Amino acid sequence: MPKHLTADQREQQGRALRKQVPRSSHGEWDPGPDRPNPVALLEGQNEDRLQPLVPVRRGRMSASAFTFYRGAARVMASDLATTPATGLTVQACGDAHLSNFGAYASPARTLVFDVNDFDETLPGPWEWDLKRLATSFVIAGRNRGFDAADSREATRRSVDAYRTAMARFAGMRTLDVWYAHMSVGRVGEAVSGKAAKRIGKFQRKAKSKDSLQALSKLAEKVDGQYRIKSDPPVLVPLRDLAGNMAPDNLAEIVKGSFDSYRDSLADNRRRLLERFRPVDVGLKVVGVGSVGTRCLIALMMGRDDDDPLFLQIKEATDAVLEEHLPPSVYQDHGERVVRGQRLMQAQSDIFLGWGKNEGDPHDYYWRQLKDWKGSVDIDSASPTELSRYGDVCGWTLAHTHARSGDPIAIAAYLGKGQGIVDAMADFAEAYADQNERDYALFKAAIDDGQLEADTDA
Repeated sequence: MPKHLTADQREQQGRALRKQVPRSSHGEWDPGPDRPNPVALLEGQNEDRLQPLVPVRRGRMSASAFTFYRGAARVMASDLATTPATGLTVQACGDAHLSNFGAYASPARTLVFDVNDFDETLPGPWEWDLKRLATSFVIAGRNRGFDAADSREATRRSVDAYRTAMARFAGMRTLDVWYAHMSVGRVGEAVSGKAAKRIGKFQRKAKSKDSLQALSKLAEKVDGQYRIKSDPPVLVPLRDLAGNMAPDNLAEIVKGSFDSYRDSLADNRRRLLERFRPVDVGLKVVGVGSVGTRCLIALMMGRDDDDPLFLQIKEATDAVLEEHLPPSVYQDHGERVVRGQRLMQAQSDIFLGWGKNEGDPHDYYWRQLKDWKGSVDIDSASPTELSRYGDVCGWTLAHTHARSGDPIAIAAYLGKGQGIVDAMADFAEAYADQNERDYALFKAAIDDGQLEADTDA
């Protein structure tokens, strides 16, 4: 049994940590002379990836300093490991930038907003997630051409929303913290006018994204049977991989992983899954940092051709945080991702599970490909909208941490003032500068021919 401290003891613990780790220290960023080469760190991740897709990953990361940041979680994890931390541990996302938050359908068929990427999740310092989130707002603001004051305001709003929400969670009953969630309706209530209309449009667009819509985009009917379309290199049916990636034997991987995945589901969800029959499988490129990992989609059919289910089979690799923290208690990285996601999210996909194919060194987790998934269009956000988005993301990150960590101790450490907010904003601006320097090195390696990049996929 864990040791249970009183609420007063937990608060005293958090306050005491202010002396050991002054809140102002979180504003410091000093790369140091022995900082690892960022390009070398990124290239090290490519060694076990599907090599034909590695240039696609580089191409997507090279688009801007923001897309580079999205793919450079390993670089920032290495840097965060050198920064101050209180020792208060949460289930960290590991890659909590603003594009890894979004909407999806709850099992009750309501549209909820939460963290939606967990490939790097691991127990770790709450500070690392908050710094990665805060920095992403500075970089996004710069990417949009906002002035420094507007970018800093959005950044401060994200941190202050985290601080304020954590204080509220600290005063709530344990079950109330666990059940709390952010509906997209509540996001709409937080804005007004033009922004509220955009939230309504966002909801309608998200709800249109389901397996039936995916069928029209990702599949075609040939001789009366649906099959996955071919659109290389971003979408390649396994039937077309014979001369390309056959050594990976992806078809056998999927088959073996499916049996294991099915066993990871609760009985009622396993019974539901068994109502669908497998039809086709393809390799599908997703995201930025994940490009090159073994990511597949499986088309399944229920009662007829108007009853499809698309599942995503995503390779789970070593978490970038594991290079600097104790390893996961789960030997299977697919299980690590799923267990972490279930702990952090208020409500999770009913088909979320993990699967392992005997003899295959790679781990996988499964989930629905499209189930009302939606993301905020940062590329068209105004300074005001970016700041309001900071409010939403800050609350959401605080909730994930409150579910898995100690909200009373964290809130006591954060305090009621703006000191931690200003410190985190200072760090974010300094690290955004670092990200731009790293991006310049990465771009130079591509421009002078050291690294091959595919900017068209």
